Amino acid sequence: MEKFSYPGDFFKNGYEKTYLKDLATPDAFHSNPGLVWEFYHYCREVVRSRCPNAGHLALTHAEKQYTECGRSFFIITQNVDGLHAKAGCVNVLELHGNLYKTQCLECNDIRVNFDKPICAALLGRGSPIIENIPCKPIPLSQLPRCQNRINNNICGGLLRPHVVWFGENLEPHILSKAGEIVQKADVCLVVGASSAVYPVASFTRSLANRGIPVAEINVEVTPATHLLQYHFQGKSGDVLPKLFDSLTLT
Repeated sequence: MEKFSYPGDFFKNGYEKTYLKDLATPDAFHSNPGLVWEFYHYCREVVRSRCPNAGHLALTHAEKQYTECGRSFFIITQNVDGLHAKAGCVNVLELHGNLYKTQCLECNDIRVNFDKPICAALLGRGSPIIENIPCKPIPLSQLPRCQNRINNNICGGLLRPHVVWFGENLEPHILSKAGEIVQKADVCLVVGASSAVYPVASFTRSLANRGIPVAEINVEVTPATHLLQYHFQGKSGDVLPKLFDSLTLT
């Protein structure tokens, strides 16, 4: 899938125009959770209509091959679209969360939610196609609520998208798991992500220091390209199938 983009630099919902980057922050959710949920509702609907590309499927096939040979195969992704799982990949670690997971601000319950829409108040909201139709802010009471049972009572706390926002740290247990995977790796592919940006940079640097082969697949040369053993320039959907077609496991 191409990088997600919204038409223009602003999110428009009929009553407010906001820079996209300003929506993906804890402060934005605290001050206007309805607006943030409208944007993420739109993101969920866009991604819902997408299918895994040839690159996702090539990784799924490779994972199956490795597993059948008794070897490990892990995907560490910064994407939040869930397309690796949709393609059939099993061992996927999502560094930045998932659009289809929610987290309760009260009890911290995290769970998968594919509801369409995630709450009735979001029906028909968030699309740039209807930007000129006046839309009043969604009342807090009508936003997604936690259904976790605590002592036979429904929690009812406000839900947020389970994604990492600007200004937030990655979850320690996720980083720890990623570190374990990297430590055991005997080869690494850096696909699409910049190998010069944290945390990918720390992974590639750690592997390179141990003499582990690292290959970069990207549509452009990155600041870290010259540090890596291999660079395949092109789209992942074009490069990965060819790369794995010639793969022989011994």
